[in-house]
Parts: sequence; structure tokens; C-alpha cells
Amino acid sequence: MSLNDFLAKKPLFYDVIDVERFPKAYRQIAPLLPSPKIIHLVGTNGKGSTGRFLATALHRSGKKTGHYTSPHILRFNERIWFDGSDVSDEMLEAAHQKLLDLLPEKTAEALSYFEYTTLLAMVAYEGCDYVVMEAGLGGEFDATAVFDKVLSIFTPIDFDHAAFLGTTIGSIATTKLRSMESLALLGKQKHSEVETIARAIANEKGCRLYLVEDRKTAKIEDLALHIATKNSLSEYLRDNLTLAMAAFELLGYEATEELFDQNALFGRLSQIESNITLDVGHNALAAESIAKAYAGKKITLIYNTYGDKEYWEIVSLLKPIIESVEIIDVDEARIVKRSELERVLNDLEISFKTFDSIYEDKEYLVFGSFSVAETFLKRMNKH
Repeated sequence: MSLNDFLAKKPLFYDVIDVERFPKAYRQIAPLLPSPKIIHLVGTNGKGSTGRFLATALHRSGKKTGHYTSPHILRFNERIWFDGSDVSDEMLEAAHQKLLDLLPEKTAEALSYFEYTTLLAMVAYEGCDYVVMEAGLGGEFDATAVFDKVLSIFTPIDFDHAAFLGTTIGSIATTKLRSMESLALLGKQKHSEVETIARAIANEKGCRLYLVEDRKTAKIEDLALHIATKNSLSEYLRDNLTLAMAAFELLGYEATEELFDQNALFGRLSQIESNITLDVGHNALAAESIAKAYAGKKITLIYNTYGDKEYWEIVSLLKPIIESVEIIDVDEARIVKRSELERVLNDLEISFKTFDSIYEDKEYLVFGSFSVAETFLKRMNKH
């Protein structure tokens, strides 16, 4: 069975996650899998861009490097990046057939979409020196957490996936931070208690924990500012660039402009036309960063969201920069009911209509989930 047909049988989302299923499957075939040095990325925001900055620098420094990220925007291949490019269809299919040979049939069928894809990536990354592996949901119980890690990187941690991770920063941070092992780097945090929890867990596990604030030298700060200015990166992307540089040097290498002078992962404040910017952030922390980036300006927001997101808070944070909202219809079961989104916009006294087309005299921000980005790009034939 082809990879596309095999994955099509698996649901993308689950109401309950079996935290034992993946570790058991992994243990069955672990000795048969490649064993690159794993850099694990965990957090609420910034994993994709931080990971791509770091993976690209490792690749440019002569290391065979993979970057596993999710979800994808247009093509599944985006999830498995290798030495500067998305994995080819041929490489994917070969890895799929090899994985089916390794896994017992019932085990392969029982794994979730993300779990199977995680093992698929590891098979595809045979021969890699490093793999930058981005957690999907959570940390400690995420499928990506089973692998031995040379470094854990924690990007900003905030409220997200409350149904699975809890409703307090303490519970969310604990779940994410418990994925650390022997060496960890904590990025700039919004909530001070994240650092307190991180130190306690590191002490319990005997993990060497560093804060990015302590690792970012004057050279790193100056270099990050220079590259961010040159590439018109927003403040939060500059923070992610700084974190990637600090991680690179923690691994024993030297950050240089040649290695890090690069655009971040597509979909993070990506300007796709002179008057259209796209961002796949879909939580309050992303909205807060974007509001700072657009401070003093007014934009037309093309928006939709999943029903489990804190969309009232998201739109509230964006309100100072919103001229009006254009709701883009997205054909996905998780999307919020239109009446609920309209109620929030009415309560916040923000004018809105249904998205129809782009006008040259307006500045647009396409903001929301990967599904929103995918829908918009396909409607505008920008794929």
C-alpha cells in the first residue's frame, strides 16, 4: 500500500491519546533505526523557525541534517526536510516500504498519523549526523520524546492544547519540560514560573540547563540583530534566531553570518505579495508577537480558527492593528462555528465580512492555522 493510501486511513486528530502505544512500537524496532544526534524542540511558539534556522546552519557547516516539523501547509513532504530541501516522493515511498517491513502489521495500523510519520522520518533520515526534531503536541508524552537527545531546546511556553496539557502554565510547562534529558536550553519566556519549573526538573533529572539569556553573547546579539535587519525579520523571529545561534554554539560550533543569514520557515510572517503577509501562528502568544510587529499600522485580517483555540483572546490582542476582518471559509471539522466567531467579532466591535478577493489598495495579514494558510494559498493559486 502506498504512503498516501496508508496515511489516508489514519485520523489526523484524537480526543484521547494513548501514551503507551508509541513507546512500545518504538522499542520493537529501535535497534534497527538510524541513530543520528537528536536535537529536540519543544514549546508553544517558534519551534518551526528556530528549528529551521538551526538545521540550515548545521547543514551549511557540513553536517548531514534533517528537520522534522509539522503540520505541513501544502505538501506532506514539507514535514521531512533534509539538507536544504523537502524530502522527495521517491525517498518517502522507499522509507515507507522499509518501515512497513520493520513494523508488525497490527502495530503499523494502530499508530496514529503523527506517530507513524515520526518513525517514517527517522527511517528517511538514515545517514544524517543531526536531526532537529520538533515536538507535535506537548513534550514528555509526545512521540518525538522517545529518542535519546543530545540537546533539548525549549521555545516560549504558553497556553495551548488545554484539553491534553492542562489549564495552567504550571501543568503545561511541566509536561513540556519533563522531556529534557542531559542537556537543555531554555528560550526567552513570557511566564517567570516556566524557569522555576525548568530548574526543578533539571535538578531532579541531573540535566545541565542553560538559559538563552546567559548564553547569548554580545557577538550573538549583534549578529542576530544584523541578520534580522538585513532580512526584515520581526522581533519574535529575531528571538528565535538568537535561540538557534545559542543552541548551535552550545553544541560546540561557532555561529557566523554565512551559516545563519537565511529566511525563516515559510509561513512565519512571510510576505507573499507586496501587500499580503501570511503567518501560521494560531495562539495568543503568536498574536501578541504579531501585534508588536504591526504596532502603529492597520491591516485587513483574513482569519479563521480551530474551535479549541482561545480565539477571543487572539482577536482581542490583534484588535489594535485590525481595520476589519475577512473570514475565510475552511472545509475542516475542527474549524470554529461561524456563528461563534461572528459573536466574538461583534462583542469586540470589529467589522467583518466573508473573504472574497484581494485588493491592491489594502494591506492584508493572513493569520491562523496551517489549514487557513493552505486554503488561502490554494484560492489565490500561490502554490
